[in-house]
Amino acid sequence: MPAAGTDILIINDFSIQVATVNGSGSQTANLVLLRSIFQMGIPVSGKNLFPSNIAGLPTWYTIRANKDGYVARKKEIDLLVAMNAETAREDVLALGPGAAVVYDEPLKLDQLRQDLVFYPVPFDRIVAEVCKDAKLRRLVKNMIYDGVLSQLLNIDLAQMEHALRRQMGKKLKAIELNLAALEAGKKFAAEHLVKQDPYVVEPMDKTQGQILMEGNAAGALGCMMAGVTVVAWYPITPSSSLPETLIQYMKKYRMDKTSGKATFAIVQAEDEIAAVGMVLGAGWAGARAMTSTSGPGISLMGEFTGLSYYAEVPGVVFDIQRVGPSTGLPTRTAQGDILTVAMLSHGDTKQIMLLPATVEECYTTAMDAFDLAERFQTLIFVLSDLDLGMNTWMSNPFEYPTKPLDRGKLLDQDALQRMGEFGRYKDIDGDGITFRTIPGDGMPAYFTRGSGHNERGQYSERPDDYVNNVQRLARKFETARQYVPPPVIDQAPGARVGIIAYGTTHFAVEESRSHLANDAGLPTSYLRLRAYPFTDDLPAFIERHDRLYVVEQNRDGQMLSLMRMELDPSLTSKLRSVRHFNGLPIDARSVTDEILTQEKQAGLQGARSHAVPVGPAV
Repeated sequence: MPAAGTDILIINDFSIQVATVNGSGSQTANLVLLRSIFQMGIPVSGKNLFPSNIAGLPTWYTIRANKDGYVARKKEIDLLVAMNAETAREDVLALGPGAAVVYDEPLKLDQLRQDLVFYPVPFDRIVAEVCKDAKLRRLVKNMIYDGVLSQLLNIDLAQMEHALRRQMGKKLKAIELNLAALEAGKKFAAEHLVKQDPYVVEPMDKTQGQILMEGNAAGALGCMMAGVTVVAWYPITPSSSLPETLIQYMKKYRMDKTSGKATFAIVQAEDEIAAVGMVLGAGWAGARAMTSTSGPGISLMGEFTGLSYYAEVPGVVFDIQRVGPSTGLPTRTAQGDILTVAMLSHGDTKQIMLLPATVEECYTTAMDAFDLAERFQTLIFVLSDLDLGMNTWMSNPFEYPTKPLDRGKLLDQDALQRMGEFGRYKDIDGDGITFRTIPGDGMPAYFTRGSGHNERGQYSERPDDYVNNVQRLARKFETARQYVPPPVIDQAPGARVGIIAYGTTHFAVEESRSHLANDAGLPTSYLRLRAYPFTDDLPAFIERHDRLYVVEQNRDGQMLSLMRMELDPSLTSKLRSVRHFNGLPIDARSVTDEILTQEKQAGLQGARSHAVPVGPAV
């Protein structure tokens, strides 16, 4: 039935923002709320905005529920839970008219505005009745707002209990205490709060068979499935949870059952330089090795990356991107490392990059990365970001890998016979990829050097040897176009406008395309990049459209810049830039508004529409 004061219910389509303080124990309550909605069959996503330094500072957690499956960040907040006195006033003033506010009663937030719905809750009084231990009340208090929301939004309390038990495992006393808080919050809301906002939850069946997972955890699982045996890393937000989760997986599944000893080595190095150096040492010795870092670590890895490229040693680097430059905003998301990684190291270098967009792709891309690293005998960079890596996403369950590992061109007797005289850097197939040997495999050994060398691996400063070597490396990079994951393309019939994106920008673009088509009458085609080097699909896609918008989360349009470097000018003249770089995950409305603004400009310019207006940054 409609809520009092409203004629129409808004079912399974809203965003909730919980404003608390860092270290207050709100994570459990937020995840219980998220999972409860998910268990009712409603598509959801959860995004955590947390400070980069100490406990006690403001933190916000946003849950989006959407019946149509759109899970990008929503720009508007429909329901605010205001638990932090320091930010409460600002949080309330930032809301749009008609939003609802659940707040701690002593804050008296209802005096700030007349165009919002306010629900005052005496949290301290309720928690004192539930929890006799004053030291625990700060943690239990958060579960009360879950109970209040259960009543206001019609979330099944049984689903909240199920989510709570899943979250807390075997901690029976904690479960009992938090269940009491849940029930107390629901009871208070039922007895004292009159429903005035239109937002409600009704069961659906759109999440059946799906899982909730963070991208870093999925990447860690993929690394284990890929057969990684050496991990060297240095802690840095937002990448640390990947190796930390991998440690748990490896200890559970990669211990020798007979001896009880580890079949792997995971080392926390003294810095990122040492970490990637260990990866290359292990890769040279034949191990599948990796590291995980973020932008500042990437900067430090430049010299060793050049060694990998020139000496041709395999390894995998996960770059979970965050906002820079320098320390920047270490707990905010971005896609700002594209150009840096593409040409990382001094001299003429081109690095292979993989660009997962979903939790499932974090898993599959991890396995692809190790195969490509050994196939092309170089570092492979997997570029995720904080939003994908550290936030909770829905996903289809992962498939167990069935294809064999691709170890690349390992020298054997047949290859040696074809080669005649062994040459570590001798290209006998014309694809730029040479045969490598692993110490102890019975094949010829060689000196690995980052200085000038000829095709036999011998030291050389001859100009022709250098030119032949770097030209072969460029040929190898061209060969990689046939092996990297191709883009995902949705060609809309008759569309003259195309959108190009990558990574987590995908979710905002997906929703924006619906708005553009249904609300503005502008159908669009869509190409989602999954790797660099680009495949032939990209120029073919550009040729089929009059204007194309490259949507990304950085200030300078880095992927667009990479396209301008790689593609024919007749194609790049069609490209326009839509950029978002404030550290918050990109939202659909910003994409839609910017594309429509530039489309209007294109219409006014007529024949000049093939110019490349940069447009205001989103």
